Amino acid sequence: MQVLISGAGIAGPTLAFWLKKYGIAPTLVEAAPALRTSGYVIDFWGLGYDIAEKMGLLSDIARLGYRTQELRIVDDSGRRLSGFGGELFRELTGGRYITLGRSDLSKLIYDRISGSCEIIFGDSIAGLREAGAEVHVQFEHGGERRFDLVIGADGLHSRVRKLVFGPQDRYEKDLGYRVAAFETAGYRPRNELVYLVHSAPGRQVGRFALHDDRTLFLFIFASRGEPEPHGVAAQKAILRKVFEGDGWELPRILRALDTCDDFYFDRVSQIGMAAWSRGRIALVGDAAFCVSLLAGQGSALAMTAAYVLAGELATSQGRPRDAFDRYEERLRPFILTKQRAAERFARAFVPRTRLGILFRNQVIKTFRVPPIARIAIGRDIRDQLELPRYHL
Repeated sequence: MQVLISGAGIAGPTLAFWLKKYGIAPTLVEAAPALRTSGYVIDFWGLGYDIAEKMGLLSDIARLGYRTQELRIVDDSGRRLSGFGGELFRELTGGRYITLGRSDLSKLIYDRISGSCEIIFGDSIAGLREAGAEVHVQFEHGGERRFDLVIGADGLHSRVRKLVFGPQDRYEKDLGYRVAAFETAGYRPRNELVYLVHSAPGRQVGRFALHDDRTLFLFIFASRGEPEPHGVAAQKAILRKVFEGDGWELPRILRALDTCDDFYFDRVSQIGMAAWSRGRIALVGDAAFCVSLLAGQGSALAMTAAYVLAGELATSQGRPRDAFDRYEERLRPFILTKQRAAERFARAFVPRTRLGILFRNQVIKTFRVPPIARIAIGRDIRDQLELPRYHL
């Protein structure tokens, strides 16, 4: 079976790894000229952590990741207002929790498949046409080829979803926030293993010290109905306009924005679809069910979905339609609970009023008492799904 996978982020390479393991031939195509090397950090736990263990990635994840010691919310002078220790999440996850650069995780997975399957950078799918038991794929630059199946693992703004299911606005739910991230070198202070957060009504910025004397800044701000800025210059201008009057380290952080060599900017959205497949074409990860960046589990859920989809294809005895149906039946209720939790978290994490910020800070202080934390956030942290075992 020849399977084309669009997207070399998290879901695509994970799917390619498991398909290859089951004797199915994957081809990976990625529009970017190379893997992304920066972005933002993710909190990694749950079923994704279990799948990473099955893939032999845990020692490398431990080497590259961070055992965060504290989330600290600060005021304009940098004084601690609220927060909790990193041991809280490690307790709730049985110690299987780590903070990790998303691009670091992507590269670890990519390195597991590099050299063992066809990988095409700098190209993308321009057209798809099913004909019997094949899908005719027209590439932007590489002409036409035929595959048995096509899987869209190309993220929130999926090209495959647009070609097969229609425009993104049919499926996207904008949660009313925008997110931006960038890294810079040599920033001081560093506050190793502490994620610092400064909030104002409807907006906040986080600072986290990375390896190699680099620092990550993550911005989240409320935005409804404003036109989307096109191009990095316009996106940076929006960020300056929103945050320029804030205290703490914002003046220095915004100056560092001028020198950053990579910049991420996007909507905070979810994707909701009635079906994740059509014919011989299916979607996986954010392309099918983006839970939003604020959920904190997008990468882990992408790995979970890729593992399940590969297992169902491998055990379907040549009936991909049955495999797609079982893949969705196993995962849809689980994903819906994660999407609902992400919506709750977005409203609570970035309050739009000063009173809301004060209330959030007081609630977070109570998390220092483990029984309260287990009641408040335990159900959203735990993955209520048994990972299937595929015996081939």
